[in-house]
Amino acid sequence: MAEKKSPKNDGSAASREDRLKAALKANMARRKAQAKARADKQDQETGKSGE
Repeated sequence: MAEKKSPKNDGSAASREDRLKAALKANMARRKAQAKARADKQDQETGKSGE
């Protein structure tokens, strides 16, 4: 139990930072894809109603 309470190792800080970087990169990619899909959908809807 004592091992779980003290995760202050030099290696764990770097691995945590790497995990956070990877999670942020994945989140940004997902948000970008969602925004692109929304923009494409909106363009299609406005194109159809304009005809």
